[in-house]
Amino acid sequence: MNQAVGLIILASTLCLAALGGSACAPPPESPPQSTPAVAGPALEIAATIAFGEGPTVYKDGSVFFTDTYGERIMKLSPDGEVSVFRHPSNSANGLIFDAQWRLIACEGSDAKTHKPRLTRTNMETGEVEVIADSFGGKRLNQPNDVTFDSQGRLYFSDRPRKNPAPDQSNIDAVYRIDTDGSIHQILKAPDIDKPNGLVISPDEKTFYLIEAHPDEGHARMIRAYDLQPDGSVTNMRVFHDFYPGRSGDGMTIDSQGNLYVAAGLNRLRGTSETLDTKCGIHVFSPDGALKQFIPIYEDTLTNVAFGGPDLKTLYAVAGKTLFKFRTEIEGTRR
Repeated sequence: MNQAVGLIILASTLCLAALGGSACAPPPESPPQSTPAVAGPALEIAATIAFGEGPTVYKDGSVFFTDTYGERIMKLSPDGEVSVFRHPSNSANGLIFDAQWRLIACEGSDAKTHKPRLTRTNMETGEVEVIADSFGGKRLNQPNDVTFDSQGRLYFSDRPRKNPAPDQSNIDAVYRIDTDGSIHQILKAPDIDKPNGLVISPDEKTFYLIEAHPDEGHARMIRAYDLQPDGSVTNMRVFHDFYPGRSGDGMTIDSQGNLYVAAGLNRLRGTSETLDTKCGIHVFSPDGALKQFIPIYEDTLTNVAFGGPDLKTLYAVAGKTLFKFRTEIEGTRR
């Protein structure tokens, strides 16, 4: 393993069956201890050095993902080599490769540059292009996650900072970027609360959005909308409600329209979120039924993506670890 990235443990494989099948024995809820517990000083977390997010898979099988705390975009090559693709990353979070295999990055902005934006990287030349940084005369807040449709339009969520600058929009919103570069706001507060992951169904009739507010009384759910041909959304309904547990973060979708949602906690984290939502990948059928639950023993589980030559390998990022497992149903790149 590349010593420069040795703080992140990668490519751990879960022994789990595909949808509808049996599962091997899951990992323990917490790592096994080699010695009996003894009384001693109380331990507190002094610092966290890695927080994985936004996995996406390139056409050669390389997995790209972000370490938001380390300000890095990471790359796991098909032969298992781990390297830093970009540092600093401008607080990159969600990633996705578009239909032309260009890397789209949601950049929340670091304290020095203070330039929240969406960028597009040409993987052949390395050229980085800013494709969105403002709307209606106001700068974006913290772009969080991104997906695309068959027309090449991009959809991304944007969430306010705790202390926004005067020239920032300071509003929770979802935007669409058309192929001509124009930006359109398709959802905004108060109709949404704290948007996170988003994805479009394979038939492009349904738009899904995760709401993930940690405060009491706020939305922790998956919303579903009818996606119109012009890229607008209508007819909101609650697809699944996680409250009072931790909501989903990111999600992906397979070729049959099943949602794979990264949600839940193993341990409380000082919010009003409870442990009612178990930490793992929650697989929902298009009608909202829970088809499968895949436990993940590490907090905090953030996002998932399909990869592999047959799109039947699902990657999941949690804490410092990138997990993977095989599925029977072919995924999508969304």
